[in-house]
Amino acid sequence: MPQEYIRIRGARENNLKNVSLQIPKRKITVFTGVSGSGKSSIVFDTISSEAQRLLNETFTAFVRNRLPRHSQPDVDAIENLSTAIVIDQKHLGGNSRSTLGTITDLYAILRLLFSRVGQPFVGYSNVFSFNDPQGMCPECQGIGKKVELDLNKLLDTTKSLNEGAVRFPIFSVDSWYLKNYTLSGFFDNDKKLADYSEAEWNLLLYGKEGKVRFPSKGGPVESDFEGLVLKFNRLYIERDSSELSERTLNHVKNFIAHGTCPLCQGTRLSQAALSCRINGYNIAECAAMEIGELRKVIMGITAPVAAGMVASLSERLQHLVDMGLDYLTLSRETTTLSGGESQRVKMVRHLGSSLTDMMYIFDEPSVGLHPRDVHRLNGMLMKLRDKGNTVLVVEHDRDVIGIADHVVDVGPNAGTGGGEIVFEGTVEQLHSQGATLTGQYMRRCMPMKEQFRMPTGQMRITDANQHNLKNVTVDIPEGVLTVVTGVAGSGKSSLIHHAFLSQHPEAVVIDQSAVSTSIRSNPATYTGIMDDIRRLFAKANHQSPSLFSFNSKGACPDCHGLGFIYTDLAFMEGIKTLCDTCDGRRFKDDVLEYKLHGKMITDVLDMTVLQALDFFEKKEIRQRLATLNDVGLHYLTLGQPLSTLSGGECQRIKLASELHKQGKIYVMDEPTTGLHMSDVRHLLDMMNRLVDNGSSVIVIEHNLDVIRQADWIIDLGPEGGSGGGRVVFEGTPAELITAEHSLTGKYVKG
Repeated sequence: MPQEYIRIRGARENNLKNVSLQIPKRKITVFTGVSGSGKSSIVFDTISSEAQRLLNETFTAFVRNRLPRHSQPDVDAIENLSTAIVIDQKHLGGNSRSTLGTITDLYAILRLLFSRVGQPFVGYSNVFSFNDPQGMCPECQGIGKKVELDLNKLLDTTKSLNEGAVRFPIFSVDSWYLKNYTLSGFFDNDKKLADYSEAEWNLLLYGKEGKVRFPSKGGPVESDFEGLVLKFNRLYIERDSSELSERTLNHVKNFIAHGTCPLCQGTRLSQAALSCRINGYNIAECAAMEIGELRKVIMGITAPVAAGMVASLSERLQHLVDMGLDYLTLSRETTTLSGGESQRVKMVRHLGSSLTDMMYIFDEPSVGLHPRDVHRLNGMLMKLRDKGNTVLVVEHDRDVIGIADHVVDVGPNAGTGGGEIVFEGTVEQLHSQGATLTGQYMRRCMPMKEQFRMPTGQMRITDANQHNLKNVTVDIPEGVLTVVTGVAGSGKSSLIHHAFLSQHPEAVVIDQSAVSTSIRSNPATYTGIMDDIRRLFAKANHQSPSLFSFNSKGACPDCHGLGFIYTDLAFMEGIKTLCDTCDGRRFKDDVLEYKLHGKMITDVLDMTVLQALDFFEKKEIRQRLATLNDVGLHYLTLGQPLSTLSGGECQRIKLASELHKQGKIYVMDEPTTGLHMSDVRHLLDMMNRLVDNGSSVIVIEHNLDVIRQADWIIDLGPEGGSGGGRVVFEGTPAELITAEHSLTGKYVKG
């Protein structure tokens, strides 16, 4: 069968410069290049967007209105597309009722297994669902937690009722609600609550003592007496939150506590469901087991009727193990999974699919993975390809690039300096003849550090036991570059984000939480430069600073500062058109009459970071611009919407916005996410500058180049989940190589 290709002609999305290329079908194609070079513009904004748009067009207008909308990409032609399945790093959605088990359908098979094999028989599979009235715990409605009034927050027992002992605003002194108690005749209103007898205390909180009469302007009013706890529960906790105003909800949040449900003990299920067991385990105990342990328990079920379910469950659980997720549990809420974990869970959902000739698109699937687990990921990618699918991967990791059938390198640089195809071919050709940045860095690794800084002190963590940490005591050296390593789930984040930061809240934290990507947010507004720019324009022209904001007085009246007009076509796809009034410049015409050193406000926002460094003299602006330049974002314009930036660019702009704070302790969580191998070197230079200036830098990282350049390494493990939570090594990279029990050491050695 001749090789088929996805053919693209004249792609011009974002920074792409009329790109044309052929991508082989039913192969693994990896797209590489520096962050911002145009990889995502090809894969996501052109190929994926068009594939999903064309699929959506096969549905009726009524159905299309309920599907995500994809505009037609700026491209002359795309041929031979398959249906696209995008597996990105966006966190899995859901709420407190959504767990790893429900999102993967593994819990549905487990429920069926217990309904067929479990003893005693208590009902069909819905009886084991905490989202079904038949199976949910009646006390907590299947949430596993009980929302309760926190009396310590509600009451000040050092005061009397007349002195305002009830802190909740609606029960303030002389309020209608408090009169229910002060005029009841049951209490001494000047007696401190701490001096109440047990009977008085119970009456105040839980009493139901008939009617209470108290005066009002219209004459005596009779009301039912109701204890404080009963009234609060009825008014706020037992009511639908949609019936309460946002202001009231914010007040209520300050006076409630979330505790484990006393009836189901957090298992979410009815007592009947919990009474049913297989080989001594009930379904809640199975859901709370780590994936690796659960698979062993499932494999031990030998009942003939269970054979099909056991085979299906064990195969899917093995997929999770193969993806390095063996430390998770089926009861883990999806909202607590990291971006990397979410992506791997999505991947597992497709491995059991019978569909073929699909197009699977991955966005840096190696994120959050220890080198030990990257080869497992590669195995999954190859399985998808071998089933007859086209696999497209945007990736920076050498080992993932290494399994590609075809490599497309985009560049040569970022932003306006990118948007071209600089190499197409095999991995071998990239190694041997690739003159591109990717080709050069594929051939060389960062050398092992030989000279190490000496610590200026120690920051001790004592008996840390958050999550899976096993009473860890460890010293983090001051004044050096410390890298915390270990497989996913080994306890790195628990040690640093929970144990360390609780003792050092002054640390500047640069984590992986998302930056604002609104159309109104840009590098100038996000880093705070825009405030200074507006003040400079205001001072030079004797005007208000708000006049120079497209989010305030200066906004074009027709597009309200957006630069485009959005037309809603009801059940058809909406259209964005350039605003004719401001020609996309976002400001009113009269604002553009004012200038700073001969430049309009729009001219300044069109400057790149490098151009702005030459233009501005103000120290505060130059400091922030310098940090953008230091993290390799010199090519961005000050007014470019953050919604158009790649994931790697978003992370680095966050890094830049924190670095100017001049902190003494910096904590970075996988800062190499989204960075090309050449950019990692720039990042290391920046970290080293921070340390040389007297800061302590602590980095959670899997990247081997960063690990090799550390002054000190703390390796956690040896495995994830219950198999981790211990410090397996402390020392220099050179010493790590010879550490017997360190998985990381084996890969650092190479």
